[in-house]
Amino acid sequence: MAPKPQPKSKVIAENRRARFDYFLEDNIEAGIQLLGTEIKALRDGRANIAESYAAVEGREIVLINADIPPYKQANRFNHEPRRPRKLLLHRKQIDKLMGAVQRDGQTIIPLRLYLNEAGKAKLEIALAKGKKLHDKREASAERDWQRDKARLMRDKG
Repeated sequence: MAPKPQPKSKVIAENRRARFDYFLEDNIEAGIQLLGTEIKALRDGRANIAESYAAVEGREIVLINADIPPYKQANRFNHEPRRPRKLLLHRKQIDKLMGAVQRDGQTIIPLRLYLNEAGKAKLEIALAKGKKLHDKREASAERDWQRDKARLMRDKG
């Protein structure tokens, strides 16, 4: 069978630390409600979602503390860099996320911010539970062992 063609999405920002700090469960693709200058700044490839999270406000999900720097050519019509941004999801998805956050004490973590094939800004979010310190050590030891094992297999071949 022929391999699937890779989608032509452009990753703008990635939260690599999330996989180390959290146990990730359900991944969901969400749209983001953006202003014109924000999408132009994203197309320039400038954003940071490392310290951001999503929270429930009323009956919607909002991305908080995501940094999209000002667009230089926008002049005085620029946006606020760290303003809360509404996530665009189906009602069923919102209800599921709200239930997990309120009932189970989980967190909604952004993983990737990217532009899809159509040029729309999308955010991949995941339900997550925080890891304890011993879980992080265990994951680090497992990763080191896998790296050493691969090195040994390659050398001994």
